[in-house]
Amino acid sequence: MNFSSSIIQVLVGSLSVLLLGGYLVGRFFRKDADATLFLPGPTTHGHYQIEMQCAACHEPWGGVRESSCTDCHGAALTAADDSHPQAKFTDPRNADRLTVIAADRCMTCHVEHRPEITHAMGVIQPQDFCHQCHAQIADERPSHKGMSFSTCSSVGCHNYHDNTALYEDFLVKHATDPVNLLVALLPELSSKTPKEKPADRATATALVARGKDVDTKIAAEWSASAHAKAAVNCTACHGEGTAWNDHPGMESCAECHQHENLGFREGLHGMRLAQNLSPMQPALARLPMQPDAAHRSLNCVSCHGPHEVDTRRAAVESCLQCHSDGHSLAYKNSRHHQLWLSELAGESPAGSGVSCATCHMPREQHGSADSLAVRVQHNQSLTLRPVEKMARGVCIRCHGLGFTLDALADPALGRNNFDGIPGRHIESIDMALGRRKSAKTR
Repeated sequence: MNFSSSIIQVLVGSLSVLLLGGYLVGRFFRKDADATLFLPGPTTHGHYQIEMQCAACHEPWGGVRESSCTDCHGAALTAADDSHPQAKFTDPRNADRLTVIAADRCMTCHVEHRPEITHAMGVIQPQDFCHQCHAQIADERPSHKGMSFSTCSSVGCHNYHDNTALYEDFLVKHATDPVNLLVALLPELSSKTPKEKPADRATATALVARGKDVDTKIAAEWSASAHAKAAVNCTACHGEGTAWNDHPGMESCAECHQHENLGFREGLHGMRLAQNLSPMQPALARLPMQPDAAHRSLNCVSCHGPHEVDTRRAAVESCLQCHSDGHSLAYKNSRHHQLWLSELAGESPAGSGVSCATCHMPREQHGSADSLAVRVQHNQSLTLRPVEKMARGVCIRCHGLGFTLDALADPALGRNNFDGIPGRHIESIDMALGRRKSAKTR
């Protein structure tokens, strides 16, 4: 090989590297480019929707920010009175434990892009990792003798961050609950609707949009809605005159429904919007979805019609227009659905029915006794994982705690929409009662 050939090969190689580098840099920084090429591995169920927004978790050209975890999950941990907060491990009495497992850092237990070592909820620690700190638990609590450390996180036992439904006092308090509570009604939603203003309502039907009278069907839908009762007419959402917008976005809804908008953006339905990505579509989901809904963009009006804003439709039909997994499809054959139909027919009192939203978008109480407000939590992911998070805020509104824990621990019952009797029994309440009895006899 002569000198000229060597020079040519070097130049060709250098040019290839420059072209490849230019291509990769361009693809990395282009907002409309597919950046999946740069993913080091698959992302977990909770984060895959925002995996293209690397900066949400990573420093530019650096590692993952610890604050990225608490920015999104900190409020939920605070509300749950986190069982293992960072402060527990900054306590000098627990400092030695950090040499075994760095429990003061989220990423010690949760990582992304490593499916070969990652379990449910992004956990990478082995099932028996509780042993690292609680090796002597059988001496402290004789009821735990012979138990495997791989069962600590079973439903009805322990949740590393949130034990609110499993604290001993709570278990004992609800030990004698019946399977079905005698009075099982959801709290009544707080009304934002002032006294009806017929004169203001009438103006909506006379509004002119872009030179055309308001569609009579739209006017009829609006007239029967909560917006009409509150005298919220067309211009409140669409604007007026030259500022008229035929299709106002979610920002228009958020002006009045800030709490709902915040919850929506924190859940799987709206987290992409919170990261300035395109809206979630069923085609992007990892659960089975209805083929016809594949490219429907999720926003406020996906579930609430823009004019009739029917919350009853949003509570069931809006969910089933997209979801096609076994749990969702089993709903209409369940006793929960029968209760819902009975409420809709006026045969049962308001709040006695069980819709999809009853469990997945529960009603929450906010404020003090003097100014208590009941709102719908629009973060439909909040009570999903681990499943026992549903116990306190959802299930025990209608069922006893013992039945609830048994039902949540039975995967088959979950698949058929909890229509039946649990096939498992969780001993948490029995153990709590036994411990109290033992303490009294000492």
